[in-house]
Amino acid sequence: MPSLKTVKLVGYEVLQFACLCVPIFVVLERFASLMRFVRSNDTTAYWLVVAVSVAYVTTVTLFVWVPVKFFILKSRGFFTDITNWRPVTLTYVLLSTLPCFAILLTSSKVQVDTRIFYDVFTELPVSLVLFALICVDIVERIRPYHLKGQADGLESDFDLPGPVLTHLEQVSSVSAQLQQANGGENGSALSPEVRCGSVSGRCRGVDGYSASHSSSTAYLYSHSHFGSHRIFWARDPRHELFLDIFMFWMDTVEMVRVGGIREVFYSGWIFPVYILAFISTLRVVVTPNSPLLASLGVLSQDLPFLVVRICLIGVFGFVTPLLYVMKNLLICLTFVYFLLMTKLKVFSRESMF
Repeated sequence: MPSLKTVKLVGYEVLQFACLCVPIFVVLERFASLMRFVRSNDTTAYWLVVAVSVAYVTTVTLFVWVPVKFFILKSRGFFTDITNWRPVTLTYVLLSTLPCFAILLTSSKVQVDTRIFYDVFTELPVSLVLFALICVDIVERIRPYHLKGQADGLESDFDLPGPVLTHLEQVSSVSAQLQQANGGENGSALSPEVRCGSVSGRCRGVDGYSASHSSSTAYLYSHSHFGSHRIFWARDPRHELFLDIFMFWMDTVEMVRVGGIREVFYSGWIFPVYILAFISTLRVVVTPNSPLLASLGVLSQDLPFLVVRICLIGVFGFVTPLLYVMKNLLICLTFVYFLLMTKLKVFSRESMF
């Protein structure tokens, strides 16, 4: 009977392979339907496109995907310790996401040239192509974690929702220090430290404060989030991983959604929309903890998205929400200010705010 580790590995590989094949098959099948409609129900064109899709998936699977996966699984330590990128996601983006976006652009061009408007492929790029890419990203990032029990090595960081007071040190007051100085001169030093009674078990300092009160305060401060409401304070890195990944892709999803609007899809603006959306997907190649991710996000997503969205609003009206325009603008401005301008001498003076 295979071990659970083997079952998890096989499940991950099957899911990634399905994310590689399904978008290509579905997009090419819709493109084949478009070609059949344009050619007046010519089934030859339909089955030719379907055969091309099967041949493409078979070829890239045997000659690219399987060798890359085999090499990575055999030399995982090399890629983990030395490189700062993810070859699996790069391979997926080039083999699946890029062909799907190219087919969608071809579909738009065919319909515009023939003046036969058949389909705008509204849900395919957003709900299928990008969701498959998100699933591949999730699989690559969740591999180091166990699917059962607590996350290894990270439980302590997520179980304590707030700061915990672990050490108490009695701080003497000014009067206690004066008494200590006077006591030292008279030969009977009064210790400012805590004196504990053997019967009552309560400790009292020279300034009159009870140490047991501080201990109870520390106990409440460190355990106030435990008990019946512990579930509301619980955190797990695996759950937050899913949330972070979907938030990471929301801007790209919105940009591709704009491409599904009829006026945009049948215009020349569909090309910069899909091209810039694909360039933004290349951010997934960089590891999440890489220092290049911030600058790469600004250069490949926020700055070009800002320009395209302003142009789309100027040409088609409010086809995209202003919230994303402000998001791109603020990200670009804060990146330039905090990472570039604050390093100048004029901004590093202590007298300035």
